[in-house]
Formats: sequence, structure tokens, C-alpha cells
Amino acid sequence: MRSSRAMAEAMGLSHRSVQRIWDEAGLKPRLGKRFKVSNDPHFEQKVTDVVDLYLDPPDRVLVLCVDEKSQIQTLDRTQPDLPLKRGRAATMTHDYKRHGTTTLFATLDGQAVSSSGNASHAIAPRSSCRSCARSTGVKKSLDVHPVLDNYGTHKTPEVKAWLAKHQRFHCHFTPTSASWLNLVGRFFAEITTNRNRRGTFTSVAELEDAIYDYLLRHNVDPKPFVWTKSAEDILARERRALDLLDIIRDGYQPSESEHLLQPSSRCGASLRASVHFLPYPRFNLCLVCGTDV
Repeated sequence: MRSSRAMAEAMGLSHRSVQRIWDEAGLKPRLGKRFKVSNDPHFEQKVTDVVDLYLDPPDRVLVLCVDEKSQIQTLDRTQPDLPLKRGRAATMTHDYKRHGTTTLFATLDGQAVSSSGNASHAIAPRSSCRSCARSTGVKKSLDVHPVLDNYGTHKTPEVKAWLAKHQRFHCHFTPTSASWLNLVGRFFAEITTNRNRRGTFTSVAELEDAIYDYLLRHNVDPKPFVWTKSAEDILARERRALDLLDIIRDGYQPSESEHLLQPSSRCGASLRASVHFLPYPRFNLCLVCGTDV
């Protein structure tokens, strides 16, 4: 239950009591986040490889983050947007007209971004790496370490032949279902938030021009994206998530228990009551006094 009033009605308590208990326990049922644990058998190895490359790259190498932002929608609103004014936020209609989609292939060198637009899928990954290496002025004697996901184009014969011919490129792959590990994904979020989300576009060409304009403006004075999370922290969280999933798969069920409440400022009197506990795998929480039991 996400509502304190619905929980209070089900438990026979006041909604203020439920709110207090949730606040004291740090529970926020109204909020939810999306997350998926990777099923890649080499998850730990790949995470350690990529994160070590971010935090402690080898000397005299260029680290590139390469990824694609696919299916970017060209959205046009059904009515003109109302601009921001004093006392009123900018508004736009909830419905829209869609005029197609486009795909952006981009390469991040930590600050500046280069893109290959809606290029042929088999050509885009290698052209992104090559164009960014040229634009940053990296010498041919230096090695290039691109961070890539498991996109199918990275395994095409054309790309494999190109990598075999250009052996200074050493690819590092993120685990399956772990695109968050690719730092360029953070820049894609910036494009969505700062340019696309509130934009109105009548054609794919107009959308692509807007994205290129944003890239140009960003690269005039780029700010570095700095990775701070260690591989040990990431793997520890992944293990906790796997433990919780195992508990849920084993058919965990919330139980009932008699909980003796001693006189306290929260309960006010000694009583023995049969109460339900929140169905959380790590602990049982008394809905009356909020203590772990």
C-alpha cells in the first residue's frame, strides 16, 4: 500500500500513526525506482574492468565511452506551448504528434562529445571511435580504449575486421543489462533533460539539428563527467540485490506475531497485540510502535 490512509484503514490505526511509523523507519512506499540485476555470467569481471579504467586508466591512452541513444521520438505538440511568465510555469499539451524517430551514436572522451548521427549501424561504432580520436588530436602511437555495450553491431564481421586491422583499439564491454556503467549514458540524460523533453519538433531533421546544436554548445565549454563509485561498492550492492531476489523467489511471506510492547513515549501503555508486519525481506517492522522485531 502506498497510501498511509489505506494502510491505516486496513490495520485499524490512525493515518498519522502510520505516517509516524513510516517516517521513523525511513520508509517511503509512494516512491519507486527501476532497477534490473544483470544476468551476465561475467558481470563482476566486466564491472571491475570498466570501473578500473575510469578510476585508474593506463598512462598515455585515450578512454572513450561509445553508445547509442535509439528511438529518439520527434514530438510535435497539438497546440502551441505557453511560455513561462510571472506566477505561471511554462506549459505544454499532454498529447502530441509523432513525426518519426532517429538514433544518435555518440562518443564521450570525459568532456567533449562527438556524434555520428543516424549512420549505418555497422559503421557507426567504428566511425565514432575514429572521429573522436581524430578530433581530440590523439597520436597514432597511443592506444585507444573504448567502453562499449553488447550491441549486436560490435560483433559484425565488418567491425571485427576493422578492429583487427587497428590493433591500438582495445574494447571494454559493459555487462548485459548494465548500460548505466557506460558514462556517455549520463550525457544522454543531459540531452533529454535540457534539450529534447520540452522541445517541439515537426520533422526528424529539425530534431537532429537541435541535438547537434546542443552538442556544439556543450563542447565549447565542456565540464568533465567524473566516475566516483568503486567496483567494490557496485558489486556489494549487486550481491545484496541478488540475496533479496533469492528470498523473494523462495516464496517469502509476511507473518503474524505477538509483540509485547513495553510502556514508552510512543505506545503509552503495556499491551499484547497480534499485529501484521510489513512484507519486507530484511526485517519485520511493528506497525504499532515501529520497532524491529
